[in-house]
Amino acid sequence: MKFFTKYVIRILDCLVKNPEKGLPDSVFYYISRTTPLVNVDLLIKDHNNRVLLSWRDDEYSGTGWHIPGGIIRYKENIKQRIDEVARTELRAPVTCNLEPIAVNEVIADKQRNRGHFISLLFTCFIDEEYVIENKNLTPSDPGFLKWHQSCPSNLVSWHEIYRGYI
Repeated sequence: MKFFTKYVIRILDCLVKNPEKGLPDSVFYYISRTTPLVNVDLLIKDHNNRVLLSWRDDEYSGTGWHIPGGIIRYKENIKQRIDEVARTELRAPVTCNLEPIAVNEVIADKQRNRGHFISLLFTCFIDEEYVIENKNLTPSDPGFLKWHQSCPSNLVSWHEIYRGYI
């Protein structure tokens, strides 16, 4: 068994040359079955106290509105992940306080993959002139962004922990 374990680890090392850039899906899902994942969530409000939410539709978190966020990569610090989420999801930079306003543990008992998270919620600020660029996305497309005056009823279940912040 010891030899086999070393062999499997050697194969994984060959598959994942640069974990800082992310993992192949199969490796990522295996890790998500064996250890909690740490993620950042960005609470972004404008000068009218509206919250920026993104539409999500996937097999892991379900369908509905969610706070933009992402899983921290290996050797990536929190600020880097916040900046990357802002770049990829919002297509704009944000500033933030690096002290989380909430730390939550999310356990999805019925899920094998992506079933355990430590979620860090950060207050972030975006330029007052920010304009959402949804491009060709429709409101039911994953990634569609929208400002919300109040918390929508169709928030993804995992983000119910944030209802009081929205």
